Formats: sequence, C-alpha cells, structure tokens
Amino acid sequence: MRLRTVLCSTASALSALALLSACGSGASTSASSSDKPLVGVDYPRSDTDFWNSYIKYTPEYAKELGLGLKTTNSQNDVAKLTANAQTFISQGVKGVAMAPQDTAAIAPTLSQLEAKKIPVVTVDTRPDSGKVFMVVRADNRAYGEKACQYLGTKLGGKGKVVMLEGGLDSINGRDRTEAFNDCMKKNYPDIKVFGEATNWDGAVAAQKLQTDLTANPDIKGVYMESSFALSGTLQVLKQKGLLVDPKDKKHVFIVSNDGIPEELKSIAAGKIDATVSQPADLYAKYALYYLKAAIDGKTFKPGKTDHDSTIIQVREGLLEDQLSAPLVTADGGTYGGVPSVKSDDKSLWGNNLG
Repeated sequence: MRLRTVLCSTASALSALALLSACGSGASTSASSSDKPLVGVDYPRSDTDFWNSYIKYTPEYAKELGLGLKTTNSQNDVAKLTANAQTFISQGVKGVAMAPQDTAAIAPTLSQLEAKKIPVVTVDTRPDSGKVFMVVRADNRAYGEKACQYLGTKLGGKGKVVMLEGGLDSINGRDRTEAFNDCMKKNYPDIKVFGEATNWDGAVAAQKLQTDLTANPDIKGVYMESSFALSGTLQVLKQKGLLVDPKDKKHVFIVSNDGIPEELKSIAAGKIDATVSQPADLYAKYALYYLKAAIDGKTFKPGKTDHDSTIIQVREGLLEDQLSAPLVTADGGTYGGVPSVKSDDKSLWGNNLG
C-alpha cells in the first residue's frame, strides 16, 4: 500500500527546519504543554558519535511534529531501560520510543507497556519477541552484504579479512555478522574471514585486530560493524605501518557502519575506504512520526512508502520500516553490483551537522 495519504497528513509539520539542540545524557527533558501529546524517548547510550547525533535530532523533530518530550538514557543496560519505562508511565506519556540493545530481555517491559495501552516504537533494533507499533531501522543484513561486496571486489575475491563483530545479543550484531559470512561463503569462497566478538567495545576490537594482524600480517581487509571501532582500528594500523594511501600495496581496506562525520572525513582522507550510512536523523524523525501516528489511531500495512523505504512484516503483528542506508565510498562507484554515494555527498546526514 502506498503511504502517501497518511504521510502527507503530517507534511506541514515536517516542512520547517529547526535548530539542533543537545540533550544531556542522563537528564529527562520536557517540551510539553497541555495541548501537545507527551511522548517518552529512551536513548540507549551517549558514548558514540552516532547515538549522540540521534540525541541531538530527537528534540528537533519532536518540536516539528508538535509533541511534548520526556527523555531518559538507559546506558546500554536493560535494567535501567525497564526502570525508565516505569518513569515514563508515571509521567503519563502517550507513547514510548526506545532502542533496546538486549533484544531478548526487553519482552517483559514491552508487555507491561502494552497492558497500559502505551504504544512503543523501537529504533535501530527489533525485539526478539513482544509487540511494538513499528520498528524503525535499516536493513542490517544489507549492511553486512554491502561490506562483503565492497571488500570482495577490492581484494579480487582472495585473501584474508577481519570482521569486528558487534554484540551478538542484539539483532543488529547477528544480522550484520550472519549476512557478511553468508555473502563471503557464497560469492568469495577464497577469502578467509576472522570473526572477532567485541560486544561493541572499541578497546576489545583494537586488541583483537592487533592480535590477528600479528599472526596474519597478510590480512588485507577489515569490516567494522560500527564506528565504535574506528579510532582503535586506525591506531593499530598506524602502529604497524599499514595506515597508508589506498594506492599503496600495503593498504588495508576498511569498511565501517554508521556514517558519522569522522568516517566520512576518513574516507576522503584515504584512511578508510567505505561505510554504510545509518540514518541517525531519519531514525529520530520516523520514531516520533510513528508514535504520533499511533496516538492518532493510524495503522500501516507492508509496502513501499513515500520516503524511500519499505515496510515489511517481520512476524505476525510486527511491522518494520526499513529506511535507506547507502554504501558510501570516495568515488561513488559500484562494487559487486552495489551502488555507492560519494563521501562528500550533501544528502548524507553526517555532512549536515554544521
């Protein structure tokens, strides 16, 4: 079903741009008034550039959509997220957006919110069980596949690569890891993959990459499942004399995920080679859009939207709006059939933070 009619009902609310306003990592903020529906947004963490960007975008879009806003930060702790949900209930919110990092343990909290008739939108992650009004995320399997196709093309289908995995207790870590491995086995069987569990920890990622490079100095590719590993990876390569121009035969090809400004600058400088731009701005925008739609009693079905995405049915009663997340490279070329956009493209949110 085309969603143009439903989406256009809020087009006027989304037309004006507002200034970005930062939100403290632990404080609850309010932009509510008696005539604004009050919603709660739990930030999952504030220790990465990606999530700090999401935090900045959230009050902007709440204002544009005419929503009152309460916020909390669960700091990657499902117990804190559960407590924050209780806070939102006591504050009388009409809807909650959250990004649970432990996608299995969140089910009881979702059940409690459902019992209170408080709709939930999850951002970036999808709960393993439980009911939510909408999941807002990109196709995370596509992240792994795009990274695989880029590295497979650059390595000519042969060699060794390290995959710095995210947390496998999250759907994102599992999707990216499984898709990368599946794509490599199918399309580039002569590339050996060293999979390293990091639990989204940059220090752990750097240590494991250093160990792999010491044992296998002929490694020619690294897939970082998030920008959490960026600084550590660059430091390790620099220490080993491998942080060189892409035209140098010693160059190690690096693909990241997120699309933060530092990644885009690193691509332009030849330090890394590609990333997949995860839309921090659109995560904030459509999380709040769907909360407002839920409060207004609107419903959705699987199909194309008019904001360059597709709603899919994940399981009975669970819909996911899969937002666009393009491969980003220095040249905007096509790799393994995957098109990319140039790192300086102004359509990328990472180039528009001022």
